[in-house]
Amino acid sequence: MEAAAKHLTPVTLELGGKSPCYIDKDCNLDIACRRVAWGKYLNCGQTCIAPDYILCDQSIQNKVVENIKKTLREFHGEDIKKSPDYERIINKHHFKRLVTLLEGQKIAYGGETDEATCFIAPTILTDVSPDSKIMKEEIFGPLLPIVTIKSADEAIEFINQREKPLALYLFSNDKKLIKRMISETSSGGVTANDVIMHYTLPDLPFGGVGNSGMGNYHGRHSFETFSHRRSCLIKSLAMESVNKIRYPPNSQRKLDWAKFFFLKRFNKGRLGLIALALLGVILAAVIKVSFGALYHCVF
Repeated sequence: MEAAAKHLTPVTLELGGKSPCYIDKDCNLDIACRRVAWGKYLNCGQTCIAPDYILCDQSIQNKVVENIKKTLREFHGEDIKKSPDYERIINKHHFKRLVTLLEGQKIAYGGETDEATCFIAPTILTDVSPDSKIMKEEIFGPLLPIVTIKSADEAIEFINQREKPLALYLFSNDKKLIKRMISETSSGGVTANDVIMHYTLPDLPFGGVGNSGMGNYHGRHSFETFSHRRSCLIKSLAMESVNKIRYPPNSQRKLDWAKFFFLKRFNKGRLGLIALALLGVILAAVIKVSFGALYHCVF
């Protein structure tokens, strides 16, 4: 941004963040956990839109853990370290950073590490405190904290108390709840009943908001982001008399006409609305005939 500012060049930024994943009690936990596990542990958790943590009711926390464990065995077998489909942490620096995030946490599954190969097993943490270190920064690794909440209201409040995430994920069969969570929270993007997939659709703009970024791109949105919308008006030279109202010298009569057109003296009641509609039709016809075409061009 500093380099761009020197040349007054606009920028679009995608900055990541802690993307929450809310799991409702009423959804199919087997399917929900399979999709969460895939998205969380894809590339060993090193994607900017990976589900960062789970929000769920205490009553389903153990079921969520068991379903994710079952899915990981399906994906990678009993010995994940030998799986050809499970990646490693990018370097020693980030390996050590992730290991420190495990300190003091309750490990429900995984937790194995090997510094020599930068291996960290898919790990699930339960009963995680919202004030713990792992909840203070983007994880960007295969550690999945579960924070228990008592209701959707509490989940919404929890999300809104933190910086705006790059993505929001929620699993529920309740369409009204899904719409409510979308309307009452703010995030770069949302996927309901899946994870990451909104990123794959070129017709959807992708980007962050607040601390997770600014601007968006993908498909036509990329073209528009890096384009200048240039307003162009081409008028006719005919009917110059219509323009006299805007030229000096000014007069009370011109002022009265101006007030009329700007509706200062217009009755806003029912008759006024009818008159306004008629005036709009007349003005539209005059403008179409007399003033040419308005072009909205992009260069």
